[in-house]
Amino acid sequence: MLTWIQTLPNYTAYGTPLYFIYLIMAILPLSIGLYFGKRFSWYEALISFIFIFLMFDGTSYKQGLSLIGYLIYQTILVIWYFHYRQQKNNSLVFYVTVALSLLPIVIVKFTPAFVGYNSPLGFLGISYLTFRAAGTIIETRDGVVKELKWWEFIRFMLFMPTLTSGPIDRYRRFAKDYKKVPSREKYLEMLGKAVKYLFIGFLYKFVIDYFFAEQWQPFFERMAMQHAPHLSWWTVGVAYMYTGNLFFDFAGYSLFAVGISYLMGVETPMNFNQPFKSPNIKEFWNRWHMTLSFWFRDYIFMRFVFLATKKRWFKNRNVLSSTAYMLNMLIMGFWHGVTWYYILYGFLHGLALVVNDWWLRYKHKHFKIKTNAFTKGVAIFITFNFVVFTLLIFCGFLDKLWFHPFGM
Repeated sequence: MLTWIQTLPNYTAYGTPLYFIYLIMAILPLSIGLYFGKRFSWYEALISFIFIFLMFDGTSYKQGLSLIGYLIYQTILVIWYFHYRQQKNNSLVFYVTVALSLLPIVIVKFTPAFVGYNSPLGFLGISYLTFRAAGTIIETRDGVVKELKWWEFIRFMLFMPTLTSGPIDRYRRFAKDYKKVPSREKYLEMLGKAVKYLFIGFLYKFVIDYFFAEQWQPFFERMAMQHAPHLSWWTVGVAYMYTGNLFFDFAGYSLFAVGISYLMGVETPMNFNQPFKSPNIKEFWNRWHMTLSFWFRDYIFMRFVFLATKKRWFKNRNVLSSTAYMLNMLIMGFWHGVTWYYILYGFLHGLALVVNDWWLRYKHKHFKIKTNAFTKGVAIFITFNFVVFTLLIFCGFLDKLWFHPFGM
């Protein structure tokens, strides 16, 4: 019955320059309307449906079916909790609702580790949609979501530019942005930024990342595998090539998403802010994949600290913050996947945050070191290379090098 869908062309979001030609042509009437102070919601819904359909047709149609089922499930859950919250505020109900919202992503992430194959519930972008849905429940509990209709929630969840690759927006911010049509002057400013972001995104994704992803990283991996299972200097090269590949690929996609969002009159938050200029690991996470790190900071780290302080679980606040760092980053590691390299990656970054805070306290108490260009440069160098080392773990290449050198 669905064989005709499998024969249709599939267009991954921002995958080719041709995709942008179709997308810009489709968005043009929407941009003209915004220029004249009108938001054509019906037209936006139409083109969003078409492009989302093209993302999940063809051989990806099963993912499309999973997306539909997932969206119905989350919408019922979120809308039910919103109406419940208007009358009651039971903590147990809140935690159960959040757990149910997170349940699909937990199943998707744990299934490969337990049964050896991917869950049929999974689809491209499920992580980002889960953060949006769970975040909306948390905002509702906090009382900041004053109005929530099912079609507005679906519009937020299926906002086409950010559906499969983020950034992770929040319902309250998105709804406020969407309801207010920007003035002509404001929209012209947004158009200017959109063009800039799209050009930089093209440079990152289709030019610079081509060399990292297609030329340099494969070369270093081939050379490193010739020494398997032993480490070599080629492995060091893999670390730096993968870091460049990950950054320019992901930052490029994020810039595309933000640029297209601006064209559609929505100021989606940025995801990267020159992360490799960070002088310490804490600042790195304030610059790298910011919408993810801020989500974890606000909804896991800060809430754990608040709850632990309220319940008086820790006598020492430094122990409390250290525990919160480790918990926060370990959960982030598990979120990426239930493998030793993702979990170790999260553990090392949690430990780095703990050590960073300890060092700042120790330095403030025992040293009078003034920050200058040299000390900042040393700090940036150390932070960058720590990130490169942990990304070598994160990418899974060491798993292949040590445990599967012959592709077994």
